[in-house]
Amino acid sequence: MFRYYYKIAIRNLWRNKGFSAITIFGLAIGLATCLLITLFVTDELRYEYFNDKADRIYRINADFLVNGGAFKERNTPAQFGPVLQQDYPQIEKYVRFLQEEHILVKKGQETLMENNACFADSSVFDIFSLHMIAGNPVTALRNPFSMVISERMAKKYFNSTDVVGKILNTDNINQYTVTGVIKDVPPQSHLHFDFIRAMAQEEYSRETQWMADNFVTYVQVRPGTTQAQLDRYLQQATKKYMENDLKKMTGSDLADLEKKGGYFRYQSIPLKKIHLYSDLTNEAEPSGNIQYIYIFIITAIIILLIACVNFMNLSTARSAGRAKEVGLRKVMGSQRSSLIIQFLAESILTSCCAMIIAIALTALLIPYLNELSGKSLSITVASLAWVLPLLLLIVIIVGLMAGSYPAFFLSSFEPVKVLKGKLSSGFKSSWLRNSLVIFQFAAAILLIVGTLVIYNQLSYIHNKQLGYNRQQVLVIENTQALWIHAKGFRDDVLKIPGITAGTMTNTLPTDINMNTNIYSKDAARSPGQVVGIPEWHVDADYIPTLGMQMASGRNFSPDMPTDTGSALIINETAARLLGFTDITDKYLYSGNSKMKIIGILKDFNSGTLRSKTPPAVLKLGEYTGTMAFRVNTTNIQQVINRIAALYHARPAMQGQPFRYTFLDDNFNRLYQAEERTGKIFISFAVLAILIASLGVFGLITYAAEQRTKEIGIRKVLGASVSGIVAMLSADFLKLIALAAVIATPLAWLLMNKWLQNFAYRININWAIFAVSIFLMALITMLTISFKAIRAAMVNPVKSLRSE
Repeated sequence: MFRYYYKIAIRNLWRNKGFSAITIFGLAIGLATCLLITLFVTDELRYEYFNDKADRIYRINADFLVNGGAFKERNTPAQFGPVLQQDYPQIEKYVRFLQEEHILVKKGQETLMENNACFADSSVFDIFSLHMIAGNPVTALRNPFSMVISERMAKKYFNSTDVVGKILNTDNINQYTVTGVIKDVPPQSHLHFDFIRAMAQEEYSRETQWMADNFVTYVQVRPGTTQAQLDRYLQQATKKYMENDLKKMTGSDLADLEKKGGYFRYQSIPLKKIHLYSDLTNEAEPSGNIQYIYIFIITAIIILLIACVNFMNLSTARSAGRAKEVGLRKVMGSQRSSLIIQFLAESILTSCCAMIIAIALTALLIPYLNELSGKSLSITVASLAWVLPLLLLIVIIVGLMAGSYPAFFLSSFEPVKVLKGKLSSGFKSSWLRNSLVIFQFAAAILLIVGTLVIYNQLSYIHNKQLGYNRQQVLVIENTQALWIHAKGFRDDVLKIPGITAGTMTNTLPTDINMNTNIYSKDAARSPGQVVGIPEWHVDADYIPTLGMQMASGRNFSPDMPTDTGSALIINETAARLLGFTDITDKYLYSGNSKMKIIGILKDFNSGTLRSKTPPAVLKLGEYTGTMAFRVNTTNIQQVINRIAALYHARPAMQGQPFRYTFLDDNFNRLYQAEERTGKIFISFAVLAILIASLGVFGLITYAAEQRTKEIGIRKVLGASVSGIVAMLSADFLKLIALAAVIATPLAWLLMNKWLQNFAYRININWAIFAVSIFLMALITMLTISFKAIRAAMVNPVKSLRSE
């Protein structure tokens, strides 16, 4: 029996090859897109799951608002972890990290610059699931100048993982003994360890200064301890150990701050939530965003619904032409139950074919998704183990729903009425089908609006005036290795033709500057007069090199020795925070130093545009961490080669890594997550529109077939080709108009929510919706024009031959 149903189903699919192909491939593309999004979202949601105790691990974040100065970071005082473990039995363990931007490691005669380096307490192996393949985790970081390295680094520097006891030279001055090798940390982690150095040698780790936040601290709580409990412990410890120092520094205690609407607090964040929920700008690695996950999930649901609606629409449209077949089968003795099973079997078989093609499409498209997302996704047995049953369930449900119309509606027809042609119906007759098409169009318009908003916001970010000129600025890294030769190197570089300006600094506008200092408007540190402001260490050439502008006052001058240590420049935001409208006889106090404000700098955007321009204090000095040079030449590579030669010509610099970037590239990296998200979203939106277009093409084909005789009669009566095309198109354009009414407010709400992530953002104006609706109408017209024109040009004699 089932073999018979299968043969009939295959025969029907083959008889309508074109229609079947559109139906199957439309659903296949939708399922494949949904599967790709599922793999991406699952990867994002799986961060930190490799840690066995992830549910009990929390990181402690600082969150301050003191006299209008806001500050959020992932650092804590050195003693915070130890006192928490000491005072609260529910806090089982702690580990502190002192993270470094990079580390210099010697390999033969060459020195390489590596990332993912840190100092850590030995408890790191108790808290995090770092599998050690060589060495003893209990003793590996117990002694000073001990180091644990990753498997990847062991193979890179020693071509083996059996390296315990071997020596690594770091930072040109230190020798570390390798005491352990750990397996490479999985990609789904916000922390990656390649070089872990013993905290025991760091004097910082024993400091008792409670107002110095230098360490990233994680705690492991005992089973049953809630986050709310942990936050109460943090609040109590802050009051017990920090309130006195806070009052000495700011003139206010915790209660005083609260009365003024401020706060000084430490809060916990679960380990599993750091990647997607953290809003800090100084994370160790670029983090995700839970809102983007919601966007992708909604997109997957929309695309899947579009594909399913397509499948159902096309299936029911095709089945409407089989009414006479049903009548004949009933006349020949077929039971209604067998007709129901026949139609449902055909529908499920078609959807299963789509699923098989979808898996193949997914395998083909995964490399493209990996390129866009920067991930290494793949279809594994583990992923298919839970994805395939879900897909199969969706496919069966869709197949049953799509087959339900012919199965239960057509099978109920009386054979006499069917064979007399009294039940034929055209495109206009199905309100359900029209409703489903409206949904498709609404979903497609929503995705087009989302695509345009994301594109416009990213374009706005790239073109916004930032308060500095990031173009043609060459950034040289690792210049601190030059030591006392840094200034001479800078002066020699400035002599190269094509170099117009240069500066030495520790911080550039594309960096996340977390170096905050406490300043007071009076020497007595009176309540309300103290504020924390990010401090920028610069030289006198910093402002002109980066193309910044003074709002009032003057820049630092090398001809005025008092500028070093006794003068400050503040930006406009800092001036507003401090209540300074001019700088005449204005001073700030820090520690025992009294410093005169000599200028106000026009605001410049530092970090990202997700937050407002922060206040800034510029302080003069010679800081050699980074150098930036403005370049004005067509042969940039030749200039870079000359700079590299000067760099390596300095004493002891032969073999040192010469690394450079461009400031505009650094800026672009700040928005890498948004860029990737935008490209992925646009790709999925294009696929959704393609699926909708396939559906429209199938439906116009059906409509043209249903109205063949009507078209023939109209042509005999003198109707033009353009008039017939307009008639066939009018139904769809009306549906687009209804879809636009539904999609417009929903798209505005969703995209306005997304834009809230940015302090500087575009306005969603009517033009975006007008363009989206126009594009949907244009795509629809292009899709149906071929079939409509072809139907209109058919010889009416052929259309009416059977009459």
